[in-house]
Amino acid sequence: MPVINRIADLGDRMTEWRRWLHRHPELEFDLPQTSAFVAERLREIGVDEIHEGIAQSGIVALIKGRAPGPVVGLRADMDALPITEETGADYASETEGKMHACGHDGHTTMLLGAAAYLAETRNFAGIVALIFQPAEEEGGGGEVMVREGVMDRFKIARVFAIHNAPGLPFGHFYTTPGPYMASVDTAWVTVRGKGGHGATPQDCIDPIVAITGMVNALQTVVARNVGAGDELVISVTQIHVGSASNIIPEEGWFCATIRAFDPAIRDLAEGRFRDIVSGLAAAHGVEIEITYERGYPPTVNDADEAEFAATVAEEIAGTGRVERRAAREMGAEDFSYMLETRPGAYLFMGTGEGHGLHHPRYDFNDEAAPMGASFLARLAERALPIG
Repeated sequence: MPVINRIADLGDRMTEWRRWLHRHPELEFDLPQTSAFVAERLREIGVDEIHEGIAQSGIVALIKGRAPGPVVGLRADMDALPITEETGADYASETEGKMHACGHDGHTTMLLGAAAYLAETRNFAGIVALIFQPAEEEGGGGEVMVREGVMDRFKIARVFAIHNAPGLPFGHFYTTPGPYMASVDTAWVTVRGKGGHGATPQDCIDPIVAITGMVNALQTVVARNVGAGDELVISVTQIHVGSASNIIPEEGWFCATIRAFDPAIRDLAEGRFRDIVSGLAAAHGVEIEITYERGYPPTVNDADEAEFAATVAEEIAGTGRVERRAAREMGAEDFSYMLETRPGAYLFMGTGEGHGLHHPRYDFNDEAAPMGASFLARLAERALPIG
């Protein structure tokens, strides 16, 4: 596979960077060590400008090419997850309860590797904006960066990102035009009845019966309210109710995640959720409180930019190793906010066998970093050709 030679030479250095980041995981917007490390590497690399403190801990760095031209954005996420690591690696997390279980340490390293190459060669016309983003996992750092004006402030015309994919063949790339990842909404429902002795249910208003009815009925939305070709997921992920075998509780609550690609289906799901829960509450004589939170929107690739990115990926991966119409993912991504403001594309890159994302024994494959960095660097060069 044609990894750029100069980036291949950086392989050991990139491994050192990645493993430092892995040992020092931080969450959401609170990334002081991570941001300082990235900024220091950018200064060593010799980028032209470093803008810190965006969305609290985000960074945008600029590399200017050999001639004037537009600005292309390349984004990497930096935050970790609240998971206790079980890899046993000698570079494992040094912070109890936090680990890089999604490979954002690898994404940051890949963008730093691309930056080192681009700052040295500058074989492009225009400017490459390196976007190091906080709070992808929780908090919507992508939305905050957009809201703080990074796209307009740095005149970014197109924007791209990749994500590692353990379990998929090493060095293969995957993308698709249009919606690629789903929107994600979260609903919490509190159900209040009348508690009492388990031996006298006739004197109670049982929230458990109401909750189980609601949970079962919500599954009919996918089965009966949307077409077979439409994609929607409603998963109840938590139920909390009760404290003893002989007590009917006063109240309980449940939580659900709702995911869709089509805004109309997203709206339908919310409407049916509220109708079903309210109707069953009335039927069971319980009181309810619904909190329905709209989260990340769908991640929608521009068709032309997805095709462009796939063509560049094929330069790095080789013929037959790029899937241009990959299956859509029900996971969600806050890169979606950047794609709402600018054309661009999001891709997955296979990293071979290993534990899945968000698993306590997951670890980013360091051999994949030069390939990802080569793709990002070549993407910038092809998007900003000289002459």
